[in-house]
Amino acid sequence: MLYFKVRFYKTLLALVFLLGWSSVGNAQSKKYIIHTVAFYNFENLFDTINDPDTYDEEWTPKGTQKWTYDKYQKKLSNLARVLAEIGSSENPDSPTFIGGCEIENRAVLEDLVKEPKIIDKDYGIIHFDSPDKRGIDVALLYQKKKFQPTSFSNIPLYLYKKGNSQTEEVLEKTEDITDDKPQVNTKNYRVYTRDQLLVTGFLEGEEVHIIVNHWPSRSGGEKKSSPYREAAGLLNRKIIDSLQRINPEAKIITMGDLNDGPYNKSVKIGLGAKAKKDSVPQFGIYNPFEEMAQKGLGTIAHRDAWDIFDQIMLSETLIRSDFSSYRFWKAGIYNKSFLIQSSGQYKGYPLRHSVSEIGFSDHFPVYFYLIKQK
Repeated sequence: MLYFKVRFYKTLLALVFLLGWSSVGNAQSKKYIIHTVAFYNFENLFDTINDPDTYDEEWTPKGTQKWTYDKYQKKLSNLARVLAEIGSSENPDSPTFIGGCEIENRAVLEDLVKEPKIIDKDYGIIHFDSPDKRGIDVALLYQKKKFQPTSFSNIPLYLYKKGNSQTEEVLEKTEDITDDKPQVNTKNYRVYTRDQLLVTGFLEGEEVHIIVNHWPSRSGGEKKSSPYREAAGLLNRKIIDSLQRINPEAKIITMGDLNDGPYNKSVKIGLGAKAKKDSVPQFGIYNPFEEMAQKGLGTIAHRDAWDIFDQIMLSETLIRSDFSSYRFWKAGIYNKSFLIQSSGQYKGYPLRHSVSEIGFSDHFPVYFYLIKQK
């Protein structure tokens, strides 16, 4: 009797194994088209020319950063290396889309896309000058052979500071994580910040909408400046709502340096972003970076504490299980060793550039994959 029981279980295990192997084999036989979507804060991508209309004097040869042509060229080369390699663990091609921020003007992007490491990708540029007084903007780079834009616009974020002529001075007194300081018009108290960039086009025949953001900084402290970012989140949600009213099946990607983590009000309430796919309602937004933040991962560090300010979020239409059209697969933070400070006070932090060393950025880039079954 024992013999027959043992033989029965062996037969059953063999059958389970064969069925399992058959399922894996079927999954492996499926072929997918893959595109990488990335965002990177380029951290002070300035040329060496003084623009009289912006506060860029420190990024000139005579400025505090001693910013020379050779340093600028090294910065471009470093950035191109990163852009060429983001997401390469799963996709050997460089990203189809790259959202960027802290960009002085279109000219620096034209120099960037001509770098030897990425020139063969033939990146197109969508960029607008924004009212930010430092002269830093957001932009989208895209591979022309894969994406055809049909429309693009910059949508301003109007913020006003209720106060007096001392407002600008108060905003400068801060222990902010970044060196991004807002400027205030002392006549009408408008706070100058970046526009939100909306791009619509076709990714190999499928319409996709992309919003690129750089929300107001934490100058003046996180709590006092939070209403500015909450307003940015509400504007982002308004843009998404307008797209969904036109087409309830719209595929929408919103990305950027939000100067807030996935758990802050601007993201959780303003955008209504959810951490888990099964919690996202119709017309809702999925944020794959919230669970990463819960695990202690980060894109930026301050006083040995990590946070994920750089995020890419997606509409519910991009997280469905049917891969007959483009859907989200998985996301990540690109934090390879060459991007990390290896010694000194800031060991382990992103390797930013300084007066003495041309690094990469004080942020790690983020990315996710769009896939479709062939």
